[in-house]
Amino acid sequence: MNAGGTCALELESVSKVYGSGDGAVTALNGVTVGVRRGTFTAVMGPSGSGKSTFLHCAAGLDRPTSGRVLLGGTELSKMREKALTELRRTRIGFIFQAYNLLPSLNVLQNITLPMRLAGRKPDPQWLRQIVESVGIAKRLEHRPSELSGGQQQRVAIARALITRPEVVLADEPTGALDTRTARQVLDLLRSIVDEMGQTVLMVTHDPVAASAAHGVLFLADGKLAGHLPQPTPERVAERMTHLGEW
Repeated sequence: MNAGGTCALELESVSKVYGSGDGAVTALNGVTVGVRRGTFTAVMGPSGSGKSTFLHCAAGLDRPTSGRVLLGGTELSKMREKALTELRRTRIGFIFQAYNLLPSLNVLQNITLPMRLAGRKPDPQWLRQIVESVGIAKRLEHRPSELSGGQQQRVAIARALITRPEVVLADEPTGALDTRTARQVLDLLRSIVDEMGQTVLMVTHDPVAASAAHGVLFLADGKLAGHLPQPTPERVAERMTHLGEW
């Protein structure tokens, strides 16, 4: 977990407190972690452990109460909202459980939307490489409603990659998929990391999903509660059952 040029994303002593006084809730408590470029990292923890807040702070969607978040050396907490929006559009890719595709746009238009919003034209070669690698090259004219859940999530992955982001943040990306489709999507995410050198950070509650990653970060009560390299579903599940003892 070394800092410096090898990290795509760094959180330094990040704390996030919601509310104030007696009603204050500490969602993150002094979390320091570096996500190395070209790695696939899963984030796990019991309900209420701070996983969502972790992802939101990493994405610049939530500002930490204290500490710093750095994306490739850019400190997010110091940026104004307009600059942050621009950064999220071009330097971070997002994948959600609910796909978040626009029903009125076809697949190609959904994929290239982040570029259009940023006022840029997609690189045709990169676009072709992405749609082929995620396996939807033959579906570009279709609307989301004409696709299966797994295909829609592939479109969402392509959309996340179109700007060549520095990091892709995935929030329960297989949560709405059946086991077989989920496996295909996880294999796809892993191949994007291994073959394209992309960096993926994925929040999940599923030990099987987490086992697709190179390593798993565990959160408990808003604190970092360990790291498991080369995870297997069994080892992840075992670690999760012991998290209450941290």
